[in-house]
Amino acid sequence: MSGATGTVAAVDLGATSGRVILGRVDGRGAGALEIRQVARFANDPVRLASGLHWDLTGLYRNVTAGLTQALREAPDVASIGVDSWAVDYALLRGERMLGEPFHYRDERTAAGVEAVHAIAPFDELYRRNGLQFLPFNTLYQLAAEQRDASDGVRPGWLDLADTLLLVPDLIGFQLTGRRVAERTNASTTGLLGIGSREWDDELIERLRLPASVFPPLVEPGETIGSLRPEVAAELGAGSRHPLSVVAVGSHDTASAIVAVPMQPGSAAYISCGTWGLVGVELEHPVTSDAARAANFTNEGGVDGRVRFLHNVMGLWLLSESVREWERDGQTVDLAGLLAAAASVTAPVAVFDANDPRFLAPGDLPGRIAEWCREHDEPIPGSPAEFARSIIESLAQAFADAVRTASILSGVDVETIHIVGGGALNELLCQRTADRSEIAVLAGPVEATAIGNVLVQARAQGFTGAGIESLRALVAQAFAPRRYEPR
Repeated sequence: MSGATGTVAAVDLGATSGRVILGRVDGRGAGALEIRQVARFANDPVRLASGLHWDLTGLYRNVTAGLTQALREAPDVASIGVDSWAVDYALLRGERMLGEPFHYRDERTAAGVEAVHAIAPFDELYRRNGLQFLPFNTLYQLAAEQRDASDGVRPGWLDLADTLLLVPDLIGFQLTGRRVAERTNASTTGLLGIGSREWDDELIERLRLPASVFPPLVEPGETIGSLRPEVAAELGAGSRHPLSVVAVGSHDTASAIVAVPMQPGSAAYISCGTWGLVGVELEHPVTSDAARAANFTNEGGVDGRVRFLHNVMGLWLLSESVREWERDGQTVDLAGLLAAAASVTAPVAVFDANDPRFLAPGDLPGRIAEWCREHDEPIPGSPAEFARSIIESLAQAFADAVRTASILSGVDVETIHIVGGGALNELLCQRTADRSEIAVLAGPVEATAIGNVLVQARAQGFTGAGIESLRALVAQAFAPRRYEPR
C-alpha cells in the first residue's frame, strides 16, 4: 500500500441514470475506501424525427452541475474520471457536435448489420475483434450512417466529421479539449483488433470508413488532460493546481469488474443493471468456434485483462414493464411489486430473455405475453406474475451463461458475484443461486463508480499497483451478502 490519501470524483453514466460520486482512498496501513454520492440525475432518451437519440447536451449539463457540487464538498479532489455505457458515439467537426448521438436501441441499425456482413461475414469479424453479435455494435451503427447518405445527393455526417468520440471520451473532450479513445470502450466498437488492441485499419478501410476520425487510444490510468480554463471556472475549481481528467475503464462494465472482490480463477461475475453482463475474467481471449456459436464476447478490461462474457437483457425487462404499466395509468411501487412477485406460488413462464423482440422500448408485457403464447407457456395475469416471470427468466439466463462461460474458458466456477443494481434484488440473487446451484455473493451495488474511483486512486498513487490490491480494498469496505442455493 502507498502511504498517500486522497479524494477523486467519479462520473458514472448509466443507460437510465447518471451520478457523480466522491471516493476517498486512504492508502496507509491496511487501507480504507469510502464513497459518497453527491449528485444523481435521469438519463432519458428523446425521440426526434430522425429517430431515438441521447440528450448528451442535457447530460453534460448535469455532469458539470454534479462536479460543481463535488468540488464544493471536497475542494481537494485530485482528479475526475468518466465511465458510461458502450458503443454509442458522437461525430464532431472542429469543436462542434454534429447532432445528438443516436441511442443504441434505435431501429436504424438493422440495415447496418446487412451492409457490414456483406463485406465481412460474422465469423471473420469474430476472429478479428472477438465480439459477440449485437446489432447495435458501433461498426453496424457506422454502416447505418453511411447508408443514410448513400443517395449521393447530400454528404453524410461521416463525410463531414473529423472525429468520432464514444460517450465518455466525448465528456472528456468537453472537459479538457483533448480527443482520445479509451481502450476498454474502444474494444466494444468492433473495430479494434483482438490481438493488437489497436484500430483495425484494414477492416476500417474495407468497410469504407474514414480512418482519420478514430482518435489515439489511451489506457486506463492515463491522464487525458487538465480542465479547460473556462470549465475550471464554471466548476469552481479556482486557481489551484490544474485539475486533471484521468482515463478509467470508461466502459462501465470494465470499471465494475475492477470492483468485483473475486478470485478470477474460480469465480464468475454478473454486472447487473439495465443489462446483465455475465462472464469470467481471463488473461487471454477465447475466439473458438464454440465461443462464437455461444455468442460470447471478448472485451477489453483494465490492465489488459479480458472480459469474456455474454450480454443478457437484464433489469431493462422489469424497468420497461413498469414504465408501460405507469403509462397505462397504474401506480407501481417497485419494492411492493418485488414482494408480491416473491409470493407468487403458481408456475410462471421462463421465457428467453435474449429474444431480440425485447430490445426496443415499448410494451414489454405485451411482448412477453406474445412469446408465452407462441411457446405454449402460461401467460402472466398480473404485474406480480409478470415480475416473477421476468426474475425467473433472468435467473435462468444468468445460470446458463455462467455454465457456458465455465465450459468455454476452463474456469471452474465456485462462486458467482453479482454487482450493480441487481445486487439489491434479493429474489433475483436467490433464484440465480438456486438455478445455477452455485453460491451467489451480492455487492457492491455501486461497483462501477468504485472501479472508476480505484483506477483514478491508483494513478494518483493512493493505492497499490495490482488489481488484486484494489479488490482487497473493496472486500474490506463492502461486505457482500451471501445466497446459498436452495
